[in-house]
Amino acid sequence: MKVKDVMHGGAIWVSPNASISEVARKMRDNDVGAIPVGDNDRLVGMVTDRDITCRGLPDARDLAWLTASNVMSRPVFCCRAEDDVKVAIHIMEMKKVRRLPVINEKKRMVGMLSLDDIAQKAPEVLSAGVFQAVAGHHLIREEHDAS
Repeated sequence: MKVKDVMHGGAIWVSPNASISEVARKMRDNDVGAIPVGDNDRLVGMVTDRDITCRGLPDARDLAWLTASNVMSRPVFCCRAEDDVKVAIHIMEMKKVRRLPVINEKKRMVGMLSLDDIAQKAPEVLSAGVFQAVAGHHLIREEHDAS
């Protein structure tokens, strides 16, 4: 199974100097938890809802001046639309990321691949291990907090 068969297409992105409120608005309006950051036709970072919360809000004196470049995660890990889903899962497991921008042969972003995409569309045998590898530390913490 290819990444292009599992991903969701039409990914949006923001520039590094996009305000955090613009980024958050795009996340809300598009019902996504991460937005790639592009500069000069290159992916340079990724802003997640967690980045905004953990990197942006705690130390911000004036949120109006906070931009995507202030909170984005780097480097950006991505996969190709023609990659086998197993390749993308391996990247997610190794880098412990939940989402990957998907690029085509011309290095243009054509979509995003998330754990949710894999869970919904990939065979269970492919998705079973990736959740533990990528999100396992969150699951352990939630079990500990519940006890």
